[in-house]
Amino acid sequence: MSAEPGSSSLPLTEATAARPVMAGLVLFGVLALLAFIGGLAIGPFSISPSRILAVMWEAWSGVETHTSAMLRERIVVMDVRFPRAVLGILVGAGTAVAGAIMQGVFRNPLADPGLIGVAPGAGLAAVAWMVLGSSLLVHLPDFFQIMGLPLAAFFGGLVTTLLISRLATKDGRTSVATLLFSGLALGALAAAGTGVLVFIATEQQTRELLFWTMGSLGGATWVKVMMAAPFIVALFVLSPFLARGLDAMALGEAEAFHVGIPVERLKRIAIIGVAAGVGAAVAAAGVVGFVGLMVPHLARLVLGPSHRALLPASALLGAAVLLGADIVARMIAAPAEMPLGIVTALVGAPFFLWLLLRRRAFVG
Repeated sequence: MSAEPGSSSLPLTEATAARPVMAGLVLFGVLALLAFIGGLAIGPFSISPSRILAVMWEAWSGVETHTSAMLRERIVVMDVRFPRAVLGILVGAGTAVAGAIMQGVFRNPLADPGLIGVAPGAGLAAVAWMVLGSSLLVHLPDFFQIMGLPLAAFFGGLVTTLLISRLATKDGRTSVATLLFSGLALGALAAAGTGVLVFIATEQQTRELLFWTMGSLGGATWVKVMMAAPFIVALFVLSPFLARGLDAMALGEAEAFHVGIPVERLKRIAIIGVAAGVGAAVAAAGVVGFVGLMVPHLARLVLGPSHRALLPASALLGAAVLLGADIVARMIAAPAEMPLGIVTALVGAPFFLWLLLRRRAFVG
């Protein structure tokens, strides 16, 4: 029996086109799951995956521990590595999604929360709160003792993002050179301001800040997870509603406006969402560079430019990459721990240079 003309060709085409996307998302999801299990299992004190499941079941079921070895495993898994892995998922996924959104807004794959100054701006505000805000906490409500740090980082990232957007955009067009140079300049200013604050900080604050400014999940607690989660989850919830507009903006802001996209409102919402997500990530784990640059580009190579697939793929792959980098940071100099930002920079900086050379060859 022959099918009626046109009756099933379009659904068949859509289903066929969706298969590589689903395969890519499943692949990235498996990588994130493996990295999560590895984050719980791998460390100076290794625990088998089967034993991890048993420990988690015992803890959630209220089973009492009867030996010191069982107690040690429970403390390592439930109190140290579990919140660390969850925070790694939030920070990696949030930073990668923020990078994908910024690349869509600025229509350039070189846009990154760290490279164009957003993360350093959020870091400066967070350091200012940590150094100067401690004396104010006694006069502020209890709410600010928990949420003051992510709120400070959010506003620092927001101000930096708005300023960079204003400097790089003229007559509706974004200059990539101005974007990068203004980001580098503002990042340098933020670094200088952070240096001044570190200089006037107490000795105890200085030790914490120096490690924090290079990025780390080492101080992960459930309080930090709950502190960062609302902002990053809000970015996840927002991102699907931006996908259609970002796809249209790839053709240009004027073209997007003519097909019914409220361009300026989209840009404002995207900038606020990115500032919230990046600010919370920086407040929880410090400045971790290049994840927002590498991950969306890798996801784009696998799944194509459509933001409907790119944004969730970036979230999954970002979580996998950051958790993998955290495992390396813990093991490369064990029992000491290398700052997470050093690990991501060792991979990200050559990747950025490759992108620049590839782009120059394409333009030339």
